[in-house]
Amino acid sequence: MRPALVIGYGSPIRGDDAIGPLVADRLQQQQLPDGVRVEARHILTAELAAELAEVAQVIFLDAAVDLPPGELRIQPLAPDTSALSTMAHFHDPRELLAWCQGLYGRVPEAWLITAGGADFDYGHFHLSEAAEHAATRMIQSVLDMLALKNLG
Repeated sequence: MRPALVIGYGSPIRGDDAIGPLVADRLQQQQLPDGVRVEARHILTAELAAELAEVAQVIFLDAAVDLPPGELRIQPLAPDTSALSTMAHFHDPRELLAWCQGLYGRVPEAWLITAGGADFDYGHFHLSEAAEHAATRMIQSVLDMLALKNLG
C-alpha cells in the first residue's frame, strides 16, 4: 500500500479555479516522502476510486467560492453516498470515497484543502494575488500533513 496520494483538481482556464492542479504541479517539485504520488487533474473521475483503495491517505486540493479570497480551509472527508454527481463530468471527493468503500471495502484517511479564490472568469490562466498567497500556504499544509503521517 502506498502512503499517500495528493490530487489537485480544477479548471486551468478559470483563473483561481486552477489552484488545485497548479499546487499539485508545484508539489511535484518538492522533496516528498517515499511513495507519495501527486496528480494534477482537470476533474475527478470514477477510476480514481481504484487508486484511492491503494493508499493510506489522500489529500484533495481545490478552489472554493464560499471562502474569502486567499483563506484556506482544511477538513477531513468521509464517504458520503448522498454527495452524488452527474457522473458525466466530475465526482465529489466524498462520492469517490463512497465508491472506494463499496467496491474495495476500505477507505483511506482523506482530507480536502480548499482555498478561496478572487477570480473565476473564463479565459484567465493566472492566479489572483490572493490565490497565489494561498497556494504557498496550501503547499506547506500538504507537506506538514505528509510529514505528520510519515512520522506516525
